Amino acid sequence: MKVRIDIDGTSVTASLDDNRTARDFVALLPLKLTLEDYGNKEKIGYLPRKLATDDAPDGTEPSSGDVTYYAPWGNLAIFHGDFRHSTGLVKLGRIDAGIDVFRRRGPVNVTISVASD
Repeated sequence: MKVRIDIDGTSVTASLDDNRTARDFVALLPLKLTLEDYGNKEKIGYLPRKLATDDAPDGTEPSSGDVTYYAPWGNLAIFHGDFRHSTGLVKLGRIDAGIDVFRRRGPVNVTISVASD
């Protein structure tokens, strides 16, 4: 499944993995979030509720372009830089192209929706 992320007049798509956490994320869409800088590697925003993670791996090693869910905090994290293995991080999918839009400094307002084909 693909989702569309609209950021200040720019749109990017992400291809989601076929896992329970990603499907639970899609159930929240459409969704408006403010994504903030975190650790010079990612933009994060808090979801309205926690996602199902019962059959998810215990963690992942994210790379630039990964769309993830950090279960301990209940936030979406879009990585624009590589990072080390993180326990509690669940990969939801990957930005198809245009990751540079997430490298802007400061908060960005996004709208995430299911992409129409």
